[in-house]
Amino acid sequence: MRIWRHFRRSAIATAALVYVLLLGVIAIAAPLLSPHEPDAIDLARRFNPPDRAHPFGTDNLGRDVLARMIHGSRVSLIVGVSATLLSLLIGTTLGALAGFYGGAIDWIVSRVIEILLCFPFIFLVLGIVALFRPSLWSILIALAITQWTTDARFVRAEFLRIRELEFTHAARAMGASDPRIIFRHVLPNALGPVLVSASFGVASAILTESALSFLGLGVAIPAASWGSVLAVAEEYIEFAWWLALFPGLAIFTTVAAFNLIGDRLRDALDPTA
Repeated sequence: MRIWRHFRRSAIATAALVYVLLLGVIAIAAPLLSPHEPDAIDLARRFNPPDRAHPFGTDNLGRDVLARMIHGSRVSLIVGVSATLLSLLIGTTLGALAGFYGGAIDWIVSRVIEILLCFPFIFLVLGIVALFRPSLWSILIALAITQWTTDARFVRAEFLRIRELEFTHAARAMGASDPRIIFRHVLPNALGPVLVSASFGVASAILTESALSFLGLGVAIPAASWGSVLAVAEEYIEFAWWLALFPGLAIFTTVAAFNLIGDRLRDALDPTA
């Protein structure tokens, strides 16, 4: 409750949270909210500007841009949230083991993190996606493999600090097992920085998925995503401005919303605030 009271003091962060929740509702109810089928081709209506029938206009195949945007929100949120949760699971597990036990486990995990950090993030993701057939699952796996290092470093640092505090030594002196100490005493006190990192991770995953779809390495055609809608605009930007405007705004506002939530959550979790 203290964290929530501190969080809601920021009107901008609260608005960002409401926007994200609304986007989630739109993604869940996409078939009900979509005014047209996202893949319905109507060559007679190619490049129609925004009007009453097509509020966001149509693309080069006469497909309704609003319908594709609504269905594309599903892809963006699924990729952003699922990839972040998967990387959080991997990073938290390995970081906790490395920070709590140290020794050889810490050395191995730290070396693996350093090796992965040697590769530029986007090139590593591109390489993993290109190695398999571009699909939603390959994107999720690529993002999880490349993002878990950040969570692992945060968790490892917190475990190294918390395992030396008095309440951890007291729990061990009372005969508590390692799993009990980890899950009951250490992990709850180490999750603050990880939750903040997860919020920024969702924004990064959404942005990366949009970039992959823009490059043609995203979800399989004809499935809609914000990046694939934006990719169509590359050839026709001079006269079909709406193809770039609406998906670009969606990507920008969603990434900005998650970043604002993460920034405010970092302040709310600060015990000195």
